[in-house]
Amino acid sequence: MAQEVNGVAERRMVTLVVPVYNEADIFVASLTGLHEYMTSLSDRWDWELVVIDDGSTDLTGSLADTFAATRDNVRVHHQRTNLRLGQGVRDGVALSRGDYVVTFDCDLSYAPDHIGRLLDTIDETGADIVIASPYMRGGATRKIPFSRRVMSRWANRFLSMTAQGRISTITGLVRAYDGRFIRDLDLKAVDVDVNIEIVYKAQILRARIVEIPAVLDWTFIRAHRGRQRLSARLVWNTLKSLVSGFLFRPFMFFFLPGVVLTGIAVAAGLADRHWLAALTLLLGIQLLSLGFITLQAKRYFEELFHLGTTVHARLRAPDEDALRDG
Repeated sequence: MAQEVNGVAERRMVTLVVPVYNEADIFVASLTGLHEYMTSLSDRWDWELVVIDDGSTDLTGSLADTFAATRDNVRVHHQRTNLRLGQGVRDGVALSRGDYVVTFDCDLSYAPDHIGRLLDTIDETGADIVIASPYMRGGATRKIPFSRRVMSRWANRFLSMTAQGRISTITGLVRAYDGRFIRDLDLKAVDVDVNIEIVYKAQILRARIVEIPAVLDWTFIRAHRGRQRLSARLVWNTLKSLVSGFLFRPFMFFFLPGVVLTGIAVAAGLADRHWLAALTLLLGIQLLSLGFITLQAKRYFEELFHLGTTVHARLRAPDEDALRDG
């Protein structure tokens, strides 16, 4: 869309970031589909496509270079080794030049037209983040293996309960970001938990996060790869996602057991089981104390993160403005 600069309408720039790792079997079909869709948006947006090859050991890297060689608005960044999704997202964001940055899955488990809907929403609402959500009302999943679907849905439900704002899909990669906001966000996560970290830190900064209904569809993946088995890495990533719930409300992991043990102590005391009452009361008080300490530590971290991000953004803003002015 267009924005006014010194009275002159300028179209906004969109950077589409696509992290890839060993995707040779689907790469050409996927990137062709994404490129064709972005081309269809050229009457409304200026755009670029940034491919992050995360140390692929198959032909993905060479296919990406060949794809970019004949397309001026496609860039490829190669990692020397597999650094995982978190680093891929950080590098893609750092390389982005767009007013908006869209991160997208190479496997087309989300159809390319989600990009247009994400951009329309972030442009119309002024949100800092727009998330494509298959788990909100109006969203859907199709052809997802049962075990994978159950693990993903329940992990997101758990994270939704611990996070603020009732966000339905916290682990998903497919999102649109305000470019300046995401480039100023200090990220540390190495793997898929980067998506959770972004939401957590955005909430600390009181950023506006919006969801749109999305369809997570594995038809394309199954057509090219057949039935996918449950992998140890998927289980591990799901466990890491659950542990990430500790980021949002760490004190609850102490408060709730503390309250339960205190209740048991009261019941034991009423039943004249004084040794049990004393033991559970002591444990309950310790857990409640840890909860208060964790709550205070979380508040200190949030204040420091908020201050550090604000200072960094103010120091960086003049340089970005000078670069855009020429």
